[in-house]
Amino acid sequence: QVQLVEAGGGLVQAGGSLRLSCAASGRSFRSSIMGWFRQAPGKEREFVGAISRSGKSTYYADSVKDRFTILRDNAKSTVYLQIFSLKPEDTAVYYCAARAGDEDLSLATFDSWGRGTQLTVSS
Repeated sequence: QVQLVEAGGGLVQAGGSLRLSCAASGRSFRSSIMGWFRQAPGKEREFVGAISRSGKSTYYADSVKDRFTILRDNAKSTVYLQIFSLKPEDTAVYYCAARAGDEDLSLATFDSWGRGTQLTVSS
């Protein structure tokens, strides 16, 4: 498995932008499909999107694809989630996840998880 640590959350104003990061260690990062999820208070965990091993391909949920960008830096074993035009409804705990298997980026099944980072967007 991969050990994952998210960072970059906090309290931000609506309309701004933010970049979350997720540092990986353990199993080779380069061999992992990486994903991002979020869980808002009182709601189920939502799959935000994923990025291929090379970083050349991405998948986004329809609810976020216009404002979210997933990037990865394999040299730094880090994956990023950039969020633009932040909205109060983006308030959630954001989790990164990893898997070694299926290359279908729309698949929301992962085997390694971080503990999450809290993002709060004020109006």
